[in-house]
Amino acid sequence: MRGVTMHDADLRGFASDNYSGVHPEILAALAAANGGHQVSYGGDVYTERLQEVCRRHFGPEARAYPVLTGTGANVLALQAACDRWAAVICAESAHLHVDEGGAPEKVAGLKLLTVPALDGKLTIDAIRREARDFDDEHRAQPQVISLAQGTELGTVYTPDEIRAIAEFGHARNMLVHLDGARLANAAAHLGLPLRALTTDAGVDVLSLGGTKNGMLLGEAVVILNPAAGRGVHRLRKSSMQLASKMRFISAQLLALFEGDLWLRNATHANTMATLLHERIRGLPGLDVLYPVQMNAVFVSLPEPASAVLHQQFHFYDWAGSGTQARWMTSFDTTPGDIRNLSAAVAKALKQ
Repeated sequence: MRGVTMHDADLRGFASDNYSGVHPEILAALAAANGGHQVSYGGDVYTERLQEVCRRHFGPEARAYPVLTGTGANVLALQAACDRWAAVICAESAHLHVDEGGAPEKVAGLKLLTVPALDGKLTIDAIRREARDFDDEHRAQPQVISLAQGTELGTVYTPDEIRAIAEFGHARNMLVHLDGARLANAAAHLGLPLRALTTDAGVDVLSLGGTKNGMLLGEAVVILNPAAGRGVHRLRKSSMQLASKMRFISAQLLALFEGDLWLRNATHANTMATLLHERIRGLPGLDVLYPVQMNAVFVSLPEPASAVLHQQFHFYDWAGSGTQARWMTSFDTTPGDIRNLSAAVAKALKQ
């Protein structure tokens, strides 16, 4: 099977930006890193260089800890930020709560306190429901507020919105975690540097995404506030997120963030989602559910039309319903892919 392609390389899906392949520049970076020997477990020159790049993006106190997965990044970040008796406030729709198999509870031993979030975005009023009873020994203590940027519903926090939440939390001795699996898409949408949505807005610890934006695998926990990184280097090992050949994760993160590849990829993915929105909005029988601010389009449509589309494209039904769909675009989505999907949608709605 050596060197044999086992799938249709022309096939495009809209289920997830995880379905895409690896960006050629990142593949080239992997190949360049693949020669000779380097110190394992993060003692390599690529991981050392990554620290410089992260300080440039996030400020002089930033420290990056490459990990294997997004769930691993979130669990590690929260473990480092929390005491054993802590709780984390997050949106009901948060990836932490919905899509991580209970890992924050099982691995980190944390209690998640979920609150309603209109369009996926937390508000201070919603957070206030659980940010209470800090001296009650019978209650898990809220110590962290976790935001997703962008959210699971494809919406984006502004810097002012993040800063207001951070100020609310910090006034109560709470830290702020940002699940930045799609931080690049949010920054591209707002036209802002990464620091404006993180360090400058009061975020203490960041899960920095890479896989959804063109990497093979790997993310990073970036400690922005040293108080949020207690024992993180030991926790990374005990959480099974310490990669032995770390240079291959760091080399990918360098390829993505040392130049503007992170921005180019995210901008393209966002642009393709905007193009899809423009082509389908107003179609009879279809409603766009949330603002299209990054690389996700959520729609409601009749169940028969959804069933027809499922025969042609990979995509996820949303909220356990055959009448709601999420269509994701990626760095390698083309205008032709969007034309094919939008034409199929229009045809399915007429049947």
